[in-house]
Amino acid sequence: MPRPKRLDQATLTETLTPPAILDPSQTVARVEKAAGNNLYSVLLPSSLQTSQNYDVSILVEMPAKFRSTVWLKRGGYVLVELKQGKEGERDNKISGEIVNVVGDEKIWRKMAWWPKEFTKRVDDSDEEDARGMMPPSDGEDES
Repeated sequence: MPRPKRLDQATLTETLTPPAILDPSQTVARVEKAAGNNLYSVLLPSSLQTSQNYDVSILVEMPAKFRSTVWLKRGGYVLVELKQGKEGERDNKISGEIVNVVGDEKIWRKMAWWPKEFTKRVDDSDEEDARGMMPPSDGEDES
């Protein structure tokens, strides 16, 4: 029996609104690739990385409430809660869990805690855009 639609709608509504503040163990991360079995490889912002020389990619797990409801794509953003090393806990490759998925990116980017490394880059060069275009014809006005 499938999940009730009201639960799916509640999950999708939750992804549209960002939280007001983040816990110290939470951060926004960029999805790099799906690793299979509801595991995703994500890129942390450089402010959290231990070494500034290279990018750190970690493996995170998607909780059951998002499975079969929210689909992640490469380059998308998720809110991740990083695991803290506890005594007696088994060490494995999973470093955290996805807490929320960035639904409406414009709203999420306006938050004060959004990492500066993940801001959009706008290219002002129009030369690349005009390369594949045909030259204007003689009949067109070039005012």
